[in-house]
Amino acid sequence: MIRWSTPFTAALAARGYRVIRFDNRDCGLSTHLDALPAPDFGALAAALVAGERPAMPYSLTDMVNDALALLDALDIDRAHVVGRSMGGMIAQAMASEAPDRVLSLTSIMSGTGNPALPQADPEVMALMTRPRPDPAADPDGFLAHSLAFARRIAGSGSAFDPEAEGRLALQEARRARDPAGTARQLAAMATAGDRRDRLATIAAPTLVVHGTEDPLIPPDHGRDTADAIPGAELMLIDGMGHDLSATVQPRIVDAIDRTARRAS
Repeated sequence: MIRWSTPFTAALAARGYRVIRFDNRDCGLSTHLDALPAPDFGALAAALVAGERPAMPYSLTDMVNDALALLDALDIDRAHVVGRSMGGMIAQAMASEAPDRVLSLTSIMSGTGNPALPQADPEVMALMTRPRPDPAADPDGFLAHSLAFARRIAGSGSAFDPEAEGRLALQEARRARDPAGTARQLAAMATAGDRRDRLATIAAPTLVVHGTEDPLIPPDHGRDTADAIPGAELMLIDGMGHDLSATVQPRIVDAIDRTARRAS
């Protein structure tokens, strides 16, 4: 949840919103499903190429139900839902599967699962899926790997801040490092399939934000998301990669606020 920075969430709270951020299952301080197996990505990739969709430890729908259960526990009937990357897919699924709970939807740097679209840059995928050194045993190696990935997915529109990125990587590792959990989350995304038919049922005011330089989920995925959701607003940000730099955050806060007010 700390990928949603304090300045970003504070800016939304200053607009009058109650802001809730949380760790998804298998990461941070949330429940870690250690009894479940870590996926074999070689076998998973082969199955997907063959047109099969093997059963995984859990699905995006399970993660949607986690978010809905959190709203129930907090006694919140409906919320403005914002998600980025995998969180964008979860937010989209919430809006389509539980429309009575979602006041507005903001999907950031995410996609529909359309298999015809360009895929992630192979170099970026290799960096993301390659095992990182253990920060306890090799802190320098862990930091170097984390910074290489962060630098590769960053856009050219903002200066890269290695000190800030390094602090964040170490903070995440200290909170809870779980490579197997990350693998299970990636598997849930990989097997979610093409969701465009379901997205076409979304009636909540929707904002789709995407960077023009996103190498992990290319910008065509953002355009496809906006095309799939009736009435969605597409906000393409020049020079933005697969990150939310401090430079772009004020524009995105303004756009989230504007979308939420459409629901009101």
